[in-house]
Amino acid sequence: MKISVIVGLGLAFLAGLNLVYAGGGEVVELGALKSKAPAGWKRQNPSNKLRMAQFVIPKVDGDKEDAELVVFFFGKGGGGSNDDNIKRWKGQFLPPDGKSMDEATKVDKFKIGKVAEVVYVDMHGTYKYKNPPFDPNAKEVRKENFRRIGVIFDSDDGPFFITLTGPAKTIEKSKGAFDEWIKGFK
Repeated sequence: MKISVIVGLGLAFLAGLNLVYAGGGEVVELGALKSKAPAGWKRQNPSNKLRMAQFVIPKVDGDKEDAELVVFFFGKGGGGSNDDNIKRWKGQFLPPDGKSMDEATKVDKFKIGKVAEVVYVDMHGTYKYKNPPFDPNAKEVRKENFRRIGVIFDSDDGPFFITLTGPAKTIEKSKGAFDEWIKGFK
């Protein structure tokens, strides 16, 4: 009798842990800094060795595909300059009709506490998807009405490069949670 009660309580405790886990997101570490990802993000195994972390952000009604969040780390001081990365990200898009890519891109800079400098790039247009992205033989697929939020997160352990790319409506719905996640690194 005592064993079944203890086992029953243990199973109830474990079930409670699963509910808590299912209700919360995973902690992402950028060097010594950590922030909890939103609960709806689904962590995946990185698809290649350049990716430190990778998540799927579920699509909203009306969009054909999910968005993807990727964290890249190329080693301390690696990955190129901020301007080089912004130029490369812009080169992966075609601007909306009647605009230049500069007009379709907004760049902000801010600090997270005293520990990180952030460059925040928000762009939209037609995404020139290629997999792998820099393979000259990879077929390009043009995805209209896409958006990317790119973040260069420069801390004592960085820089880290974060891209959130997907259909514009899905990105818009996810932007608030994404911004909270970025600003939550401590």
